[in-house]
Amino acid sequence: METNFEEKREKLVEFLSEHVLTNVEIKKAFLKVNRENFIKNIFSKYAYVDHALPINCKQTISQPSTIALMLELLELKKTITVLEIGSGSGYVLALLSNIVGKKGKIYGVEFEKLLVNDSEKNIEKEKLKNIEIKKGDGAEGWEEKAPFDRIIISCACPFIPKTLFHQLKEKGKIIAPVGDEETQVLEIISKENGKPLKKSYANMLFAFVPLRGKHGFR
Repeated sequence: METNFEEKREKLVEFLSEHVLTNVEIKKAFLKVNRENFIKNIFSKYAYVDHALPINCKQTISQPSTIALMLELLELKKTITVLEIGSGSGYVLALLSNIVGKKGKIYGVEFEKLLVNDSEKNIEKEKLKNIEIKKGDGAEGWEEKAPFDRIIISCACPFIPKTLFHQLKEKGKIIAPVGDEETQVLEIISKENGKPLKKSYANMLFAFVPLRGKHGFR
């Protein structure tokens, strides 16, 4: 029997709206982006369950409620430029693309070349044109494309690298799961008069895959 993904997407957004989602543009993005395109076919029937799911290279695609919370806390707007660190199979990039609109720009840095290839194919299925992805050390950001209005780090890190803060625009925001390799809390850093202003969302703990590279976990 063929899976009705559209109906499952709608039910997921209803669930997210009850618990975390308030922003209309983020809701629209979750309704539009086909999560089943960003996971392995064997797990497609679970595409709209609120769970993290396996992708290639022993990585995961985060659970929708976690992504929704991070996007809400970022206070996204139309036409802005956003960088994602640890862009995986491209699902968050696709959501961001829809939220910022065609005049916005989305960049992704991913450590695994296979996942870069996967995400490019997945994004092509979604017919999105305002996304660029490269293989690299996420802690180094993407200097050639900086500065960014927002930066989202989709992997656990021991701290938010200074390099990324330097690539942030004035009044910009970074969100990241910060802690040890087992549990993290979400930290939000804003740039105010060139200086970092830090807040923590300590309501719950998270367990992201670890950041790799120069400032990641060993």
